[in-house]
Amino acid sequence: MVLSRLPQPADGPVRTCVGCRGKAAKRELLRVTVGSDAHGQPVVAPDPNGTAPGRGAHLHPTTECYDLAVRRRAFGRALRVTGAGPGLSSAPVGDYVMARETK
Repeated sequence: MVLSRLPQPADGPVRTCVGCRGKAAKRELLRVTVGSDAHGQPVVAPDPNGTAPGRGAHLHPTTECYDLAVRRRAFGRALRVTGAGPGLSSAPVGDYVMARETK
């Protein structure tokens, strides 16, 4: 049985990715929060600096983890958003992750 290395306290705070559910140092993950789109509808927005007010969730900035989070509808649960209609849009996070991976 192979145990993966868990981040040590010297690595800083540890957070769980809402996509893959893996633990990682906070600085390795992208924080996301609830924001508003141009029509005032709630959307999941990237918070790369980690300074936006309100509840946040963390995600590895990869398309794999983003796709898992969307498929599992993890953003709404993690951010505790209710009454968001048929689904909470996470397009801004997807765009951010795609742009970051193409660099």
